[in-house]
Amino acid sequence: MAFPKPRSSSFATTSRTHMRPSGGTIDDSFLTEIKNTQNRKLSQKQKTLSCQFSIGDQLSPWPTYTTDQTILHNRKPCSYDYRKRAGSWQKQPLGITKPRYLEQLENYLRKELLLLDLSTDSTQELRLQPYREIFEFFIEDFKTYKPLLSSIKNAYEVMLAYQREKIRALEPLKAKLVTVNEDCNERILAMRAEERYEISILKREKMNLLKLIDKKNEEKISLQSEVSKLRKNLAEEYLRYLSERDARKILIADLNELRYQREDMSLAQSPGIWGEDPVKLTLALKMARQDLTRTQMELNTMKANFGDVVPRRDFEMQEKTNKDLQEQLDSLRSDYEEVCKEHEILLQLHMTTLKERDQFHSELQEIQRTSTPRPDWSKCEDVVAGGPDRWQKLAEGKNSDQLVDVLLEEIGEGLLREKDFFPGLGYGEAIPPFLRYDGFVENKKPSKKDVINLLKDAWKQRLVEEKEKFPDFFFSFLEHRFGPSEAMAWAYTIFENIKLFRSNEVMSQFYAVLMGKRSESVYIKQKETVAQLLKEMTNADSQNEGVITMENLSTVLKSNFPFKKEEKIQELMEAGGWHPNSSNADLLNYRSLFIEDEEGQSMPFVQKLWEQYVDEKDEYLQELKQELGLELYDEVTLPRLREALMNIDPGLDKQTLNGYLSRAFQLPMTELPEEGEEKEEGIVVRLKIALERLQMTDIRRMGSREQEPTS
Repeated sequence: MAFPKPRSSSFATTSRTHMRPSGGTIDDSFLTEIKNTQNRKLSQKQKTLSCQFSIGDQLSPWPTYTTDQTILHNRKPCSYDYRKRAGSWQKQPLGITKPRYLEQLENYLRKELLLLDLSTDSTQELRLQPYREIFEFFIEDFKTYKPLLSSIKNAYEVMLAYQREKIRALEPLKAKLVTVNEDCNERILAMRAEERYEISILKREKMNLLKLIDKKNEEKISLQSEVSKLRKNLAEEYLRYLSERDARKILIADLNELRYQREDMSLAQSPGIWGEDPVKLTLALKMARQDLTRTQMELNTMKANFGDVVPRRDFEMQEKTNKDLQEQLDSLRSDYEEVCKEHEILLQLHMTTLKERDQFHSELQEIQRTSTPRPDWSKCEDVVAGGPDRWQKLAEGKNSDQLVDVLLEEIGEGLLREKDFFPGLGYGEAIPPFLRYDGFVENKKPSKKDVINLLKDAWKQRLVEEKEKFPDFFFSFLEHRFGPSEAMAWAYTIFENIKLFRSNEVMSQFYAVLMGKRSESVYIKQKETVAQLLKEMTNADSQNEGVITMENLSTVLKSNFPFKKEEKIQELMEAGGWHPNSSNADLLNYRSLFIEDEEGQSMPFVQKLWEQYVDEKDEYLQELKQELGLELYDEVTLPRLREALMNIDPGLDKQTLNGYLSRAFQLPMTELPEEGEEKEEGIVVRLKIALERLQMTDIRRMGSREQEPTS
């Protein structure tokens, strides 16, 4: 007997594709239509099954002593029918298998389950349908138990419908709960950030006050020591003046005594002096006393003025000795400063070496823990479309991680080809404008080359029109190219392709600009740089033969990239075909450095140029972070970021600097405050956000760090 064919794949596809399109639940009218269709088919299958699997309007018996004994356990052992059937089945041979009706029902159930699409949200709803059909077969075949079985089925259907309605009613509450939870989390994070900011301000004020207290204490100690020193000097001066006063009094008394003795002796030796005029002698004595007083005063003045004076010879000797000692001190001080600097450099080098050692050790342990045998990539030659030749071309110069990406792209390309339609993403705010659509859109299935050519045409059109935002321009370009009715289908098709092929330069750069992860100025500047290099190499080709010497290549690179290191220039020359053994007179076909293959991939020279640009941008931003001396979650002000940029890159002109600041703080250049007019706590942004914004734009070094800033 032939079992009736299972449901056709078209029906399974229809039931799988008509899932809930956007809301998450199946439409009731659509489910009713599916159930009516299935009931009509079910009645036909039941008639066929009743005719094919019934023998004399009775089901074939299945012995209870075979391998499956589920029927035996459902019967009551005390019934007469059970004893009668047990006696009859025990007489049957042991080789009897399941009834054909049961086997064919199981096969039918298995085939129906295989036809279902288990990757959708309504899998469980559709999975119940084959079981409903099997249960309907039993209800129709067991006429005696049909009312009871039908009531059981209806009770379960009512309960399932009730549970479905209850789930549908709870879904908005779940979404509201998620929204409230996110709102509360955002408020908590905002309050914590505000508390951290206030704590940091209070800590800074505390540190400033502690420093001020320490400074005042030092001033107090210094003043106290100075007062004590002045008191000591005053006491010493007072004692010295007392002793000097007493000495002067004693000296005056001694001088008077000597004078009187001299007068007495002169009178005694000249007896005839008494004959002179007394008035004359009195006048002479008076004049002599005045001269003595004046001389005494001059002597005291000289002693007072020049008592502490050092002789000039001693002064010059001491001055020379002091000068020699000062020179030795300056020399020792400079040597000490140099030694301190070298010591700090050695400490930093030591800390860097320790960090690198710890990092390498952890990486080694991680590699030793997670390392697996190196895969045999030659096995992919027979799997990838195009055979060994295409696989060798794809795998050339790539590591294991990149080869995994290539395999994923190949697999994704096959899956993308199998899709006929893309489900729309809806009209949410997080959805890009060019993808806002509800429903299904057609997969245009273009080739990879067609997508690349379309993206190149879009870039050419963008260079002419730069009025609107890039996503809006992209959709306008598709509408102009394919018409408004086909624009959405092409938007989804191109978006899925560029999201998949990340290893392709044209697609990856277009995807980054389209999703706002990179500014389009980066792509434009890169193309301008490549065009400028080609132009200068063409100018160096005076004979217009398409070849230049390696020396000309080095000159062109150094003139276009004056701030690149010598090893970077050498890397570019090696990517262009130069080897250490080759001479500067060797000729190079420079036009071959700038050609692209059919998939838009550049030559190694242009790829190395892009890699160096990315590395130099990362080094520039890392140097900016070190100059600021902040953590990623700290806030940076506009004046501080301006100062840091000028310190690491003094060659920045005012317009370029304002462009960087405008990008970092998301302000128009016209609203940026002038230098010197900024408030210290005015415009702030987190350092991590500022670095991410600068990473997206075209930022590069405009001069060496040692260069003096221009006025």
